Amino acid sequence: MKTLKDFDLLGKKVILRVDFNVPISKKGEVEDDFRIRATLPTLQYLIQKGAKTILISHLEVEEEPKSLEVLVPILEKLLGKKIKFLPETIGEEVIKKINLLPAGEVVLLENLRFHPGEKKGDLNFAKELARLGEIYINEAFSCSHREHASIFLLPQLLEKKGIGFLFEKEVTTLSKILENPERPLVTIIGGVKIETKIKTVLNLLEKSDHLLLGSKLGEIILAKKMILLGRKYETENEIEELIDKLSLTDPKLHLPIDARISLKDISSGYFRVGGVGTLKKEEEIYDIGPETEKIFISIINKAKTIFWSGPIGMFEEERFSLGTKNIAEAIAKNYSAFKVAGGGDTICSIRKFGLEDKFDFLSTGGGAMLEFLAGKKLPGILALEK
Repeated sequence: MKTLKDFDLLGKKVILRVDFNVPISKKGEVEDDFRIRATLPTLQYLIQKGAKTILISHLEVEEEPKSLEVLVPILEKLLGKKIKFLPETIGEEVIKKINLLPAGEVVLLENLRFHPGEKKGDLNFAKELARLGEIYINEAFSCSHREHASIFLLPQLLEKKGIGFLFEKEVTTLSKILENPERPLVTIIGGVKIETKIKTVLNLLEKSDHLLLGSKLGEIILAKKMILLGRKYETENEIEELIDKLSLTDPKLHLPIDARISLKDISSGYFRVGGVGTLKKEEEIYDIGPETEKIFISIINKAKTIFWSGPIGMFEEERFSLGTKNIAEAIAKNYSAFKVAGGGDTICSIRKFGLEDKFDFLSTGGGAMLEFLAGKKLPGILALEK
């Protein structure tokens, strides 16, 4: 794949696909600009080289597309310059206004997902997008697991295409974990969605020296393996088959042995710490317990490379935040290790505990990162290689 530095950018119309799908408050304000800030090196380079930068992205609140105009003040503040916003994404008027854009200026187009052709991967919509520019740069690694028009089709329609600095760093860093990590490599996988993580778990278990699983994933696997009785979790046959491949006798796999427990209705105030095997049918696991923490932290302390995706427990609730907090702090205190974390909730927890600057790299990817680490070739990368 070509990178940003492979192109003569002066006066060129550069379509920059970014992922500005950031959290928006009920007041309509940006709550977290992490993903926007991550693209700044690429944006600043394009401005300095005199490119006409055309920003395209999507933005959704509770799966409903919202106008990107809300991002203009944030972009202007971060870049220290005026940003032109166009309330359309394609069409003759958009093309005219882009052609009039001076070198070194930036235009933000309206939400891609206002057009059904984006998510459907419509070729005609991709062709309309291709009319906007001369060079395509993908800076949306976090969206590159999707075969959407702007990710998969658009780059195939332009001869000149490549990746931005953030995308390059994502691929380089995650490839290092897969291919050439300094050992021991310790992988920590949390969260609750086993269907999105089991392939990554299997691939990283093979490549890691130790793989630690958070409370909910551990609970589901123990239940599926009939170690934790009386718990049922409905999963598709493909997921069942993948879980069957996990060997609980593998010395590299570490599951929770105790937990912080409550009822399904956590507002009841009920709370206890106990062994995973003592779980009653009316109870739920919401965090790893102190004994599991001790084991996990002793492994983390010896690591030379650490990859973390997914909170260990329900860190948003104070009673169930200790597992995630203590694991995050243990990772941060291992000064000799190369430390990488990713996923929206993981980044949120790291920032909540004030540890953002203690990690070597924070990936903007969620699903894309997990699919990359599962060994899958992302559509966004395939399109750039064609």
